Amino acid sequence: MNIQSRPRNPVRAVLWDFGGVFTTSPFEAFNRYETEANLPRDFIRTLNSTNSASNAWAKLERGEVNIPQFCKIFETEAQEAGQTVDGATVLNCIRGELRQEMVDALGIVSKRYKTACLTNNFGSLENASPNTHAIKEVMKLFDMVIESSKLGFRKPEIRFYQHSCELLGIKPSEAVFLDDLGINLKPAREMGMQTIKVLSPAQALNDLNSCLGHSVG
Repeated sequence: MNIQSRPRNPVRAVLWDFGGVFTTSPFEAFNRYETEANLPRDFIRTLNSTNSASNAWAKLERGEVNIPQFCKIFETEAQEAGQTVDGATVLNCIRGELRQEMVDALGIVSKRYKTACLTNNFGSLENASPNTHAIKEVMKLFDMVIESSKLGFRKPEIRFYQHSCELLGIKPSEAVFLDDLGINLKPAREMGMQTIKVLSPAQALNDLNSCLGHSVG
């Protein structure tokens, strides 16, 4: 199982990342682009994790740069790493397909628990999927959507999670948090949250069932 937790209070809230949780993973799209552009496999993912607190991607998600500025900085970072990339194409890779089973689970969970979407983004969440209308409907299911681009800080910065808990009126130990990136789960877990690394919808929902003690789908 991919749950990591410690003894805690009863769960009052379920917190969800968006990309890679409600939509298909951008890493698959990154790999396709890398193949098309003759880049080393996982080059983009490695570049994004280099100087992760201050690189182009971090600045974009904190709202410190706009998209044209991001593309210029990101392409420079790639060049310094020995490769040529197109920043705009890389950004398009994050537009994943919606995972309906995750949406259905959110609908069930939202009836019994507080819910929030905790997302590192650089604009409207509707741009994260080709189906704009469907994304808007998903957003209505959350009690709140907490976006890095509006706050000026992002996951995995500890204040992102602290701020989220304050908004929801919960203790970290009363929350379950689902994300597809371990780096984003670590600080949440250290605060006392139960965490689930999303590898697939079936695995994630099975782990969530275990955390909550009942089925969500």
